[in-house]
Amino acid sequence: MEIAVIGVNHKVCPIEIRECVAFTESKKIEGLNFFNAAGVAECIILSTCNRSEIYICDDEIEDKVELVKEFYRTYFDAPRIKEYLFEKIGSEAISHLYHVAAGLDSIVIGEDQILGQVKDAHTLAMAEGTSKKVLNKVFREAVTTAKEIKSTTKMSEHPLSVSHISVKFLKELQGSLEDKKALIIGVGKMNELTIKYLKAEKVKTIYVTNRTHARAETLADKYEGLTPILYEKRYDILGDVDFVVSATASPHVILKKEHITKRQKPLYMVDIAMPRDIDPSVRKLKDVYLYDIDDLKAVSEANNALRQQLVGQAEMMIMESMKELNIWLESLRMDPIIWGLNARCEQIGENTMHQINKKLNLSEEDQEMINKYLLSALRKVIREPIVKLRGTKDHEEKMQYAQIVETLFDLNKER
Repeated sequence: MEIAVIGVNHKVCPIEIRECVAFTESKKIEGLNFFNAAGVAECIILSTCNRSEIYICDDEIEDKVELVKEFYRTYFDAPRIKEYLFEKIGSEAISHLYHVAAGLDSIVIGEDQILGQVKDAHTLAMAEGTSKKVLNKVFREAVTTAKEIKSTTKMSEHPLSVSHISVKFLKELQGSLEDKKALIIGVGKMNELTIKYLKAEKVKTIYVTNRTHARAETLADKYEGLTPILYEKRYDILGDVDFVVSATASPHVILKKEHITKRQKPLYMVDIAMPRDIDPSVRKLKDVYLYDIDDLKAVSEANNALRQQLVGQAEMMIMESMKELNIWLESLRMDPIIWGLNARCEQIGENTMHQINKKLNLSEEDQEMINKYLLSALRKVIREPIVKLRGTKDHEEKMQYAQIVETLFDLNKER
């Protein structure tokens, strides 16, 4: 069984392409079920504002990688995706996941939210029955290592996130956010963080809206000074605010150019959703300034310099964890040989019992007893080879042992 990851991310793929291949929760379930029906042994889909990635595990990995690529092209009707898709196989795929989970592959190095998104992707795949023995182990180890990295390097003591960068970006644009008025659209984790940072900047008024109004009211109860407004009134409030931060899970644009009226003062809009919440054409409006995830990169790069010195330590921790994981994966490759040895024992036992039964008139009880002792004795013979196969850590030596055992016991016949 080999592991691979195929997808796009913020490093080489522009936002207009990334949003075309973003998975909603329902699309994730459809995708997982598609790959399961198509014979992919294991599959997990990770989709965030910065990436859309499909992790698979299968014996015929190259064929399945092509299947995933074709899925991206056809399911999303995205012919241009081909030039942006990346693929990593084996250790490269595993290393990529470790880096993603630890936030080392994010726009904001070490950001916390991605770890929760990795865990959520794994949980959904387990619920759908598409993450099994191998991907369960790999994802759990990646998550555990990411937690250790955050704890050891203390990255989280220097809070950086897309929400933090968004607020800092707005502050740089306007000089100060004190006494400003803001509209927050969406009540997910990113915008809850945004609200915390805005309150720290002493923003005068924070309006919050959500398609489900009760959730906006709940958030307003949690944070003093928030004013919930009906989702249907979101356009009405735009004339009163200085800036907007939007981060919803909507698959469609929720702020359209034609519904935004003329301004009496500048309006700054930050769209951190994927797919995007705000119609890109609003940039054509006078006194309206729109920024998206990719526009935040310049700000995040300056902040990342503070964390680069911690990356080396994180890399060492990833390498150590991957060593142990690779030993476990190597042991899995021995499973067919061990299965073959056990099958050969059972075959010899059956043949021997058949010969004994031809010579002796044994009762059923005696047959069961003799068969039990016979199989036990045969398994003692193969116990040492199995222990050696499982315990050898050197890859080349392990493969040599495996080949010798296969040849000596003629195990290809057992498969």
